[in-house]
Amino acid sequence: MNQGHDPTQQQQQQLDLQQEELPRHEWDFSLLASIPSSSSSLLASDSIGSIAFSPSDSNDSLLATAGIARKIRVFNLGSLIECVAQSQPSVSICTPAKLSNVRFRTGHVIGAGDYDGVVTEYDVTRGSGMAVSERDEHGGRRIWSIDYSSNGSLAASGSDDCTAHMWDPRANSDVLFETIPFTSPVCCVEFDPSGEPFFAIGCADKKAYVYDIRMVRHGPVQVLDRHTRAVTYVRFAGHGRLVSSGADDRHVLWEWSNGQCVREYTGHTSSRSFVGMGVWMHEGLVASGSESNKVFVYDLRWRRPIWISGFSEHIHTSMEIENTRNRGFVSAVSWRQGTGDESGMLVAGDTHGVVKVFGCRRREQVE
Repeated sequence: MNQGHDPTQQQQQQLDLQQEELPRHEWDFSLLASIPSSSSSLLASDSIGSIAFSPSDSNDSLLATAGIARKIRVFNLGSLIECVAQSQPSVSICTPAKLSNVRFRTGHVIGAGDYDGVVTEYDVTRGSGMAVSERDEHGGRRIWSIDYSSNGSLAASGSDDCTAHMWDPRANSDVLFETIPFTSPVCCVEFDPSGEPFFAIGCADKKAYVYDIRMVRHGPVQVLDRHTRAVTYVRFAGHGRLVSSGADDRHVLWEWSNGQCVREYTGHTSSRSFVGMGVWMHEGLVASGSESNKVFVYDLRWRRPIWISGFSEHIHTSMEIENTRNRGFVSAVSWRQGTGDESGMLVAGDTHGVVKVFGCRRREQVE
């Protein structure tokens, strides 16, 4: 059997790109703050693996970053923007293992999934962050992703042990609500943030899955099969839509209820690394990092990016230059999910531990 690409299909894809409407640039982006690495040396890795906002939309909402440096840094967002020069976290939590993912359950309780298969919750209002619960969910195998439902009544994690677990974080019990087995590592989990009873999983088997959490044991209500490599991120996009991201340099927009692929987004590079992907549901914008050390923003209406920004170049030693992996790339992104005044906030972090906060505002007039 011929395993190569179909020339006719390639020609049609090229024709579609030529005929595609160019994206309209309706948004202006500006740098609000740049937070330096917590490490004094580039040789000491402080790679950012996850960025999360607290649920609050007020000026005192929190921003958290975490990664392989075994540290969660929590910033008061209002103070951060007003006092850019200081850029000091309001809380710094040292953890026993490298961290892959952080998510806020409430405005002051943050959950962290680590490389040892443990999900730990911390109360950021208690000193340097007191651990209030701990669950050894995955038998020592790395957790890639955790998430909470919109009302905080359910938590979930996905791991290298080829399972996704779901439980009630409010209960003082080790009893699991559900365990969902797969044949490949689970790279991402997400509850529908709009409050609908749906749950998405991205898997190393190149597929994304959507479940109805009321009947998980009946299997997925939809299997989304388009990527050619591992699905690293899944994000609900509102109105029955889902965006998946793969280690094949593509984001894909789905009408997930009928399994229809609506559009693919290309320009960023993510062939071997987790580069972050997030959706601003209210405005239909997708952000991602890239192995090219840039931040990309896509409008769901067009497959080409509407905005690209490079991170600052770092000075490298001769040892680092020999190892291309140490040259750094944008490894995590997150939107602040505002809905009010056609303005928003995007935060991105890189593999050297640098975090940048961007403001964005819709233009009053579009030419």
